[in-house]
Amino acid sequence: MAAYLLKRILLIFPTLFGIMLFSFVIIQFAPGGPVERMIAELMGHSSSVVSRMGGGGGDGVSGAAAGAQLGGGAADAVASKYRGAQGLDPKFIKELEKQYGFDKPAHERFFLMMKNYLTFDFGKSYFRDVSVMELIKEKLPVSISLGLWMTLLTYLISIPLGIRKAVNDGTPFDSWTSGVLVIGYAIPGFLFAVLLLILFAGSAFVQWFPSRGLFSDNWDELSFFGKIVDYAWHLTLPLIAMAVGSFTAMTFLTKNSFLDEIRKQYVVAARAKGLAENQVLYGHVFRNAMLLIIAGFPAAFIGAFFSGALLIETIFSLDGLGLLSFESIEKRDYPVVFASLFIFSLVGLVVGIISDFVYTLVDPRIDFETREV
Repeated sequence: MAAYLLKRILLIFPTLFGIMLFSFVIIQFAPGGPVERMIAELMGHSSSVVSRMGGGGGDGVSGAAAGAQLGGGAADAVASKYRGAQGLDPKFIKELEKQYGFDKPAHERFFLMMKNYLTFDFGKSYFRDVSVMELIKEKLPVSISLGLWMTLLTYLISIPLGIRKAVNDGTPFDSWTSGVLVIGYAIPGFLFAVLLLILFAGSAFVQWFPSRGLFSDNWDELSFFGKIVDYAWHLTLPLIAMAVGSFTAMTFLTKNSFLDEIRKQYVVAARAKGLAENQVLYGHVFRNAMLLIIAGFPAAFIGAFFSGALLIETIFSLDGLGLLSFESIEKRDYPVVFASLFIFSLVGLVVGIISDFVYTLVDPRIDFETREV
């Protein structure tokens, strides 16, 4: 197992390299980069952008310089490779390219980016005067809260429910719970979130829960227990909205896994020996049936932790990584986009390795070293 884990860890580096390279190449053909976006802002909102650029870093374009370039020197303007750049001095365009790092060839920019990423140096955001790492640290508590509790809640409810449905297969309990789960799965999470807001966090009905944020305004004044209650109070509606559709797949997966194991010969033999039903279920069936559940954990964790929370974050005004990534793609803030992709991919690969390790803890008969990586 140790040799297999070492191979998987070593494979993280070429896998990450491939993911980043493929994404970088795709980005090169995407229309409307950061330079074009800044040009559009300059042409449409010159005064506000000039003042903003005047307060930038030392490598940025100064407000005075930007003002000089926007002074109406149409006679000095030449054709540019950037759409909408007519009327701007080519020297100013070069300064913008240098500011965003586009004065270097694409391959040089990529290898420089990967070199910095090896030390987790993600640079600075193009459109926010803050480092990418600081942005991620700021948004991380929201994503951790949603992803971690969402995954935990889904497993704690779905696994016992799936086991009970398997034991009571074909009974009224199995039928009505299946109906409820299918209905919950059919309701879009964002629509259910809006319904929860209207019913329990709006003035139309009751105001039992907060409608926005992760903490109350008086968070610093609360006691330790008060902070726990306030934190849980704010998370209740978002977690319900996210989890309502997640229970279905996990519950039916657990049920089908247990049904498949219950019908096998070793279970018949265990019952014939006079073992109690709980001993059969949790002493023999549980370990084998849980292998499929563990196999699905990486995808469930990554989905809940990163990608599944975008609409929920928007509806409940929770400023997490999902919303940050979406806004960064929209604004062509490439340092944030690539840093998010790098972190998401790295976490996904590490969680996959942990999942394989847990496989062997659940069933020591599994030997990954005998198969090809």
